Amino acid sequence: MTTEINRRIDQIRRGEVPEGYQKTKDGIFPVDWNTQKMKQWVALAERPVTLEDDKKYRLVTVRRGFGGVDLRGEYLGKDILVKNYFKVRQGDFLISKRQIAHGACGVVPESLDGAVVSNEYNVFIPNQGTNIEMFNLMMRLPHYTRLFYLMSDGVHIEKLLFKTQDWMRRQLAMPPIEEQRKIAAILTTQDKVIELKEKRLAQKQRQKKYLMQQLLTGKKRLPGFSEEWKIKPLKKLTEKQRKKNNGFQYRLILSNSAQHGIVSQDQEFDKEIANEERIDGYYIVIPGAFVYNPRISVTAPCGPINVNETGETGIMSPLYTVFTISSPQISQDFLKYYFQSSCWYKYVKGVANYGARHDRISISDGDFFDMPIPLPTKEEQNYIAKVLSAVDREIELLQQDIEQEKEKKKALMQLLLTGIVRVNA
Repeated sequence: MTTEINRRIDQIRRGEVPEGYQKTKDGIFPVDWNTQKMKQWVALAERPVTLEDDKKYRLVTVRRGFGGVDLRGEYLGKDILVKNYFKVRQGDFLISKRQIAHGACGVVPESLDGAVVSNEYNVFIPNQGTNIEMFNLMMRLPHYTRLFYLMSDGVHIEKLLFKTQDWMRRQLAMPPIEEQRKIAAILTTQDKVIELKEKRLAQKQRQKKYLMQQLLTGKKRLPGFSEEWKIKPLKKLTEKQRKKNNGFQYRLILSNSAQHGIVSQDQEFDKEIANEERIDGYYIVIPGAFVYNPRISVTAPCGPINVNETGETGIMSPLYTVFTISSPQISQDFLKYYFQSSCWYKYVKGVANYGARHDRISISDGDFFDMPIPLPTKEEQNYIAKVLSAVDREIELLQQDIEQEKEKKKALMQLLLTGIVRVNA
């Protein structure tokens, strides 16, 4: 950034108003930015649709966070429970009216032109002098995001609480239309960069999934390996850990989730949820120990099995199954990747009891440790793990790159959407 921009930022941080800027209750903006009520920038669009039973309709929804309008699905009119729907057009701006989803807003893309949205959303169209992409971006600024909550009333999450008319009377400062277009173009380009890299990440994750399925079952062999694989039950390769935290020896409470693996409980839930009086009955989990969480999810239909790679000894609820490798025949990393794959799902589903709780796998220790594990030579195991580890590293670098691009976008938004940096020249 230039010296002038840095000086301007420092002035605003000190509460001073730089030359050519004005101070409003919503912040400091350039003097040539137009401050108007929301209703002067956008107008409500109501295009009610009478759903016909045997006609198919594309239903749309809006993501939270940075938003975006997505296809929820395609349904027959008779299968849609809520009957109050509106037609949406390309360039419409949608805001969720539900308290639980406030902040969810986005612009309808060309691909969803003519789809329908429920009356749990407000549908707006731009007035003259409004670039709707720029308006959508302005709604991402913290001040305007808070309005989604301030303009709500009531305590029941499922009710439609967004007070539309109050929101429409709030003020919004926007640059001249040509500057709006340029800002929107810059940030839309950055969005496309992020989207492209996220597609590359998804492709790499699919590649890893395919490689695991092929390499960990012997369907695909690495060059130089031809020895026949053996099948060994898990109990011949590992040992269940039953040592408990008697005397409160350890206090680091761990959690095992499909999304984050094994992490400290306060990191997973933003608070500790274990009862301090009961942690003496928790299992001790040493570094390198495997943990099975029988709780199922979309990404872990049989529950996740992960390795404690925190580098610390912690404790876990007795609801989890903790085990460690006891045989030199198997590589730690090979077994880790085997449990990251779906190769073991068929066995667990075949022996599990689903009668007790629908959200958990119910499997006895005997059945769990009878699980068959395909076993190549130790050397081949290590090579397979090495190949998958290299893919993991590529995925990690892509994820870091995406986060950097998102941070770059946040910085650009803060500079461009407040007028600290001008693009009207």
